[in-house]
Amino acid sequence: MNNTTKILLAGVAIGAVAIGAYYYLNQSKDGGAGDVAASTPAIIYDLGGKFDKSFNESAYNGANGWSEKTGNAFREFEIANDAQREQSLRKFASSGSNPVVVAGFSWAAALTKVAAEFPDTNFAIIDMVVDAPNVRSVVFNEHEGSYLVGALAAMKSETGKIGFVGGMDIPLIHKFYCGYAQGAVAVNPDIELFENYTGTTPAAWNDPVTAGELAKASFNKGADIIYAAAGGSGLGVLQAAADMGKLSIGVDSNQNYLQPGSVLTSMLKQVDVAVANAFTDGTTGTWTSGFNVMGLANGGVGWSLDEYNKDLISDEMKAKVEELSAKIISGEIVVHDYTSDSTCPVG
Repeated sequence: MNNTTKILLAGVAIGAVAIGAYYYLNQSKDGGAGDVAASTPAIIYDLGGKFDKSFNESAYNGANGWSEKTGNAFREFEIANDAQREQSLRKFASSGSNPVVVAGFSWAAALTKVAAEFPDTNFAIIDMVVDAPNVRSVVFNEHEGSYLVGALAAMKSETGKIGFVGGMDIPLIHKFYCGYAQGAVAVNPDIELFENYTGTTPAAWNDPVTAGELAKASFNKGADIIYAAAGGSGLGVLQAAADMGKLSIGVDSNQNYLQPGSVLTSMLKQVDVAVANAFTDGTTGTWTSGFNVMGLANGGVGWSLDEYNKDLISDEMKAKVEELSAKIISGEIVVHDYTSDSTCPVG
């Protein structure tokens, strides 16, 4: 495995106000550290930071895994506020980075503007669609993976009550909840669900205290399993479940290891694969722009089973969820997509 180092690339400013924004280069010791190609790819994370143990970290893992596999460098940046979105995109595009990948739906407005300014640069956005000839838009069928973990929760629950703590109260996160509720109800029509969100602003992604309190409130109402789809805030849910002797469900990355024996499973959203694919295609001449959907059928979403949760998942539960997965892939089960129709049929 190659080690990485970080080299300061530039300080930039917004308008007349200078800010301490830094652009870093991750590079392998064996990857030509002294001479970085102009087409070095770049990844810009969303608010919450690249080590949020969830969405952003999955994006980082994809970039870092690509670097370790190829021995090539990549540039990266963590924004501190929304004002840095256009600025960081322009910085990377103007310095020759190609492709430039942005992680998160909140990048849509900035990318729409900047992609038009740099028609020869390829961009990719995760979790949103930007209709431009040089943009790859990668979206996930989170509702399908959430259906499976909802079914697992309903099978595991001893109280017949389960919960959900989402991050920002937006349609994308309702998409997680609706799939989760549909899967739970499919297993237990009488299941009781508690639905909560940590906030209505981007700060909702990095508020584990509020998320933990919401989880505790649901546990006190009788829930014994809570699904956290809240970015960095979700760590508060996992901690609350461990503290109270309950179970949680992680999201995006495999979070089973964070609270061994207390995380029932994690809904996997392969952001890492989307980033690695973009880096590969953008640097090997195989780039394609347009709409890209990742779901159960192509391994874009799923659920995790490993040494940290194997004692929590019975053979019967595993067989049932594999059956449900096959039916979703075949089309026998249609999981409701809240972002297409904001009327969740259950929950």
